Amino acid sequence: MNLKAYFLFINILLVFQLMEAQEVGTNLNIEFKLIFKDEPLLLNKKYLSDKKDTLEIVNFKFYLSNFEIEYNDNSILKEKNSVHLLDIKKPVSSKLLIPNDSNKIISKIHFDIGIDSLSSVSGAMEGDLDPMNGMYWSWQSGYINMKLEGKSPSCATPKKEFQFHIGGYESPNYAIRRITLENKKGIDNIKIKVDLAKIFANLSLRERNSVMSPGKEAMIIADTSIQLFSVE
Repeated sequence: MNLKAYFLFINILLVFQLMEAQEVGTNLNIEFKLIFKDEPLLLNKKYLSDKKDTLEIVNFKFYLSNFEIEYNDNSILKEKNSVHLLDIKKPVSSKLLIPNDSNKIISKIHFDIGIDSLSSVSGAMEGDLDPMNGMYWSWQSGYINMKLEGKSPSCATPKKEFQFHIGGYESPNYAIRRITLENKKGIDNIKIKVDLAKIFANLSLRERNSVMSPGKEAMIIADTSIQLFSVE
C-alpha cells in the first residue's frame, strides 16, 4: 500500500469511528406541546370545556420527574437528578434533553407527574426544586405537583377565579402518577401533547373551583392528569 492510499484508508476509518461515536452519544430530545383540545394553550385565551364552562388560563406549571428510557431489548436507562418544572410562562421549559448513552432503538418513555416523597423531605431545594418557583407548600405537605389557575364566569367566587394546586406524598393522598408512552417511530426527537382539556372534561367549574391541599379531590384530578399526555 502506497503512502497516499494509506492516508486515505486512515481518513475513512476516522470518519466511521466519528459517526459511531455520534450515534452512541445521541440525546433524547422531548418537546411538550401544551394544547386545549386541538388548539395551542395560550394564557388569557378563552376556551370552552366539555362541561360548557368558558375559561381562560392564567397560570399552569407542573413537575415531571424520574424519567426512564426503555429500549427495544427491554433494557432501561434512568436519568440522573431527574426533576423538571414545566411552566407555560417559560416556553424553554417545555423542551427537555435526556442524556442517552446508547444507540439502541427507544421503544418507550416513562416518567412521573410530580415529586416523590424522598425529594419532598430531602432538603435538596435547588434549581427546579427551589421554593422560589412557587411550587412548595411545606415540609409536611411537600411539593405541589401541578398548579393550575384561571378564570371562568362559571365560578362562584368573588373574582370568578379557580385554583387547583395538586399534590401530596403520603398515603392515602399520594398524588404522583406514572406515565408510560410508546415511541412507535423509534426516533430520538419526540413531541408529546399535553391536553389540558382532559382535566376539565369531567370537572364542572360550577361545582368545584378550588383544591388547595392534599386530599380526595386532589386525588381525583391526579388520576385524570394521566390522560393529558400522548405522543404526537
